[in-house]
Amino acid sequence: MEQETFAEFGVADEGKSAEIPAKPPKKRFKASLREELVGTALASIPLVGFAIFALVPLVTALAMAFFKMKGFGFDGAKWVGFGNFATIFKDPIFWKSIPNTLIFAIGTLVSQVLALLVAYFLSREIKGRKVFRMIYFMPYVCSVVALTLMWKTIFNTNYGILNQILGKSGENAINWFSPNLYRSTVIFMGVWSGMGYGILLYTAALTNVNKSCVEAAKIDGANAFRVFWSVVLPSISPTSFYLLVTGVIGALQAFAVQNLLGVSPDNQDVTIVYYMYRRMLEYSGTMGEASASAFVLAILILIVTVAQFLVSKFWVKEDV
Repeated sequence: MEQETFAEFGVADEGKSAEIPAKPPKKRFKASLREELVGTALASIPLVGFAIFALVPLVTALAMAFFKMKGFGFDGAKWVGFGNFATIFKDPIFWKSIPNTLIFAIGTLVSQVLALLVAYFLSREIKGRKVFRMIYFMPYVCSVVALTLMWKTIFNTNYGILNQILGKSGENAINWFSPNLYRSTVIFMGVWSGMGYGILLYTAALTNVNKSCVEAAKIDGANAFRVFWSVVLPSISPTSFYLLVTGVIGALQAFAVQNLLGVSPDNQDVTIVYYMYRRMLEYSGTMGEASASAFVLAILILIVTVAQFLVSKFWVKEDV
């Protein structure tokens, strides 16, 4: 009776191991199929989003680059081949937009160097370093529109606070958006607002630097600069490379600041994306010509990014 009771509840008798009954093959197949379907459905959510909001617009824009468009649809569109590219290549403003974009991208390098220096000093034991990190990071999370309008007011020639601090007014007031200062002013604004992100990543990277290597360098007689140059910089080079690639890509797509500041003298504000915007809406152009300029921008970003990856083999140290 006792043995029957144990057997009923699946408990093995003394000296015998309990065996869990295996699922029938058909049930195992259904359970595995159900798991596969659920996993595929969950994994396909970001792919569907990418296809709708990235892949479809990309393919559509590429197709528009070879058509003479009438409006924003393909109704009445006419195949022109590379005619749209020929149109923008004949436009002197387009050729000016390329060096403008590259010049504004210089701000990325300046911002990265300053972010590294600030992060290096904030990684030391100083009072209030967490407060300083928060202060430096705040501009990065603020709206680009709000920051641009703020700086536009500060740099205003007539009532800007910067001219008042410098004691410049009337005829002596400095026009910060003049042909000689426009690019420098825009680069300064970009550096000020973009340093926070670099400081955050560099601070995290500096905490992971091998302290044993630093101490060994100091014991060998290396000074602070030599330790920073030979030990710290190679250790954080992957972070520097990431910031450089993403920063340059973002700089090549610059548009919001230039658009909000208004038309600058001598078209110094025209970046490639801004040119595409003007070609689409202001120059009575077509979507085809705007799409062609976007395609040229994509090729430029691809060339610059590939060049960065090729050069990275000589200075990025993954095994430090």
